[in-house]
Amino acid sequence: MLQRPKHPMRILDYCRTSAISSLVAAALITASSGIAGAADPTGEWRVAEGVANIRVAECNGAMWGVVAWEKRPGGVDQNNPDASKRSRPTLGMPILLDMKKKAEKDAWEGHVYNAKDGKTYESTITLVSPDQLEIEGCVLGFLCGGETWTRVAPPIPSSPSNGPAGTTPKAATARATSPKAAHKTTGQKSAAAANSSTDPVGDICLLPDVAGTAH
Repeated sequence: MLQRPKHPMRILDYCRTSAISSLVAAALITASSGIAGAADPTGEWRVAEGVANIRVAECNGAMWGVVAWEKRPGGVDQNNPDASKRSRPTLGMPILLDMKKKAEKDAWEGHVYNAKDGKTYESTITLVSPDQLEIEGCVLGFLCGGETWTRVAPPIPSSPSNGPAGTTPKAATARATSPKAAHKTTGQKSAAAANSSTDPVGDICLLPDVAGTAH
């Protein structure tokens, strides 16, 4: 004769718990896979002609790109329609302007500035692989159409400027208010000076030409 289980409710609860655990595990795996495969065009890219590197970063919800290295340093934006900007260095000059993510595509649409003629054109950048960025538009006078840039530096962390307005990242606040940090001021200034000499561009989201227009 078959006997009823002594604790049917416990068996039912166990089955429910197991099922929920399986669903949660599957959701976590799916989420982590999506994060791992998320497209990230930030970082530094060498243009096809090899004359410049463009540093791309997300600034307040849009991708921006500036000249971070020049094969021939010392250039100025002499053809800018704004006379007050004709003496600004091309190093650190915004090239990719306010590029917004396209729905369901690893692509961003916005504008590109062409220093050769001082004009701004509509443009699209597409991440065709983790190390290849395809761009369409007129850039630096040598590109009018499309070409592929090659990654020369890895993706970069989100800029502090992407935080809520008027807030300071907790880590930075803690360092600024820590008694130990006060004793390291001189060392920090020296380190900052060293970094600025090797990387004169820095966080592109904080550059006046980007911070003043990014929104």
